[in-house]
Amino acid sequence: MTPPEPARVLWRRVWQRTVLVPLVVLAPLVALAPTADHRFNLYWHGGLFRDNPLRIVPHTLHTIPTYLRLGNFRPLGRTLEKALDLAAYTLTDVFGVPVNITFRLVSFAAAIVLTGAAVLLAESVAGRGRLFAGAPSTLAVTVPFAVGAGFVAAGSASPAVLFGGLYLLSAALVLAVGAVACRWSRRIGWWRGVLLVLVGGALASVNEIAYLAPPFAVVTVAIRQRWVLRQDWPAVLGGPAARAIGLVWLGFLPVFVAVRLVIRGYCAPGGCYRGSDLSWGTGVAMAVPARVVAWLPPLMWRSATQGAHRPWHAAAIAVLAVAVLGWLATRAIRDLPALTPVGRTAACGLAVTALALLALGATLGALNADVQALAARHQWGQGWRDTAVTATAGAVLLGALPHTLPRRRLLPGAVVLLALVPVASAMANDVFRTQLAARPPALLANRVAEEMTDVDQIPAGNARRCALRAEFRRLYARSAFSLKRFDQSLDVATEQMAGVPFCVEAR
Repeated sequence: MTPPEPARVLWRRVWQRTVLVPLVVLAPLVALAPTADHRFNLYWHGGLFRDNPLRIVPHTLHTIPTYLRLGNFRPLGRTLEKALDLAAYTLTDVFGVPVNITFRLVSFAAAIVLTGAAVLLAESVAGRGRLFAGAPSTLAVTVPFAVGAGFVAAGSASPAVLFGGLYLLSAALVLAVGAVACRWSRRIGWWRGVLLVLVGGALASVNEIAYLAPPFAVVTVAIRQRWVLRQDWPAVLGGPAARAIGLVWLGFLPVFVAVRLVIRGYCAPGGCYRGSDLSWGTGVAMAVPARVVAWLPPLMWRSATQGAHRPWHAAAIAVLAVAVLGWLATRAIRDLPALTPVGRTAACGLAVTALALLALGATLGALNADVQALAARHQWGQGWRDTAVTATAGAVLLGALPHTLPRRRLLPGAVVLLALVPVASAMANDVFRTQLAARPPALLANRVAEEMTDVDQIPAGNARRCALRAEFRRLYARSAFSLKRFDQSLDVATEQMAGVPFCVEAR
């Protein structure tokens, strides 16, 4: 008889799945061209802060009034965004890899963090003992495969394509707050109380995704203590976790309410940034159901492969994904007897927790006019920033459902099915990248990234850069904003790298 594996070995395999599943799914996007603001911000933020990263803080604080007038308040979120852009820029500087690749690697790391946060949330809600004190639960097998399947490039606004690092880490923050809240058992002294109030104020200063953290914390505590631990309501409402959440709300609400009032004053006449503006009305009711199901992988596959002539031709990607994910699934199934079983009640509690987060994320997305327009056009699988939350919540739900079945012998089959779904997600990502790579803007963006890997100061290098600038000006001749941002951001970067403008010629 084979002796059981030590708990630390089982946990090591959990983290192995947490790392490898997202990497396999996202690998086809590693050279995906930067789009939208990333065409400029990677160079702008990198050039500004490469020599003094601490400048990010005053630079962000200085821009708060400008962004308030545009309709959003995200100082900590913008600080994180600039730090992530700087990380990609620095990796390019150190290793000589084009920034379009290092930028994707940074977002891949964020996807790994989000997958780990989903595993910790599942273990925190469904488990009764101390975390890491014993073997992980069987949820640690199903959840990583389910979460990885949601990292699909479902359109240009999907977190797998645009602002991935920022919004995937924001979603991880929401899950982490929920996991910590439902496990909080410490006595709250004065310094912890002050810290919790500051945490609440900080959550109101990140971005709209982080706004979900306080209500989600309430849900996780109520469900775990009432449903999983079977505590009565007086014990739930009077416990240390409830008091901790109350202090978080005490810090969150004043900042949130004050900011929303200021933004309402600026945006009431109209003209604010549509990406963060609230749009009330009948469109919300139509968009909520659309966003509730938009995370489903088949719908996202359709969005990622829309317009492709041969949408499932990515045979090499499929072979690689099947090999890696099949190996992970085989080891996971072999580990199942040594893992901590999850009771049906705990699994149902986790499923309800995931449904609550799914509803919160879908409602947040439905309040945006652009998302309402997607729903009106029946583009239900299109990704948006809320996908970082809804896809993860839906994945936790899928990971919990097999544990609610009366016959546990079906669990290995569920693992196999959940491991196959990321294979299709990886293929869809490859199709999306192939389509985007053939378009002139993507070709140009990647050529600029290659040129910026090592700024050539000889006349031939300047001629190449000037040719790229001329091509950009032809391509975006009708966008004065893009033309200005190109010169502004690229000049800052080349000045930092080599002390020369991007293109030395009369402008």
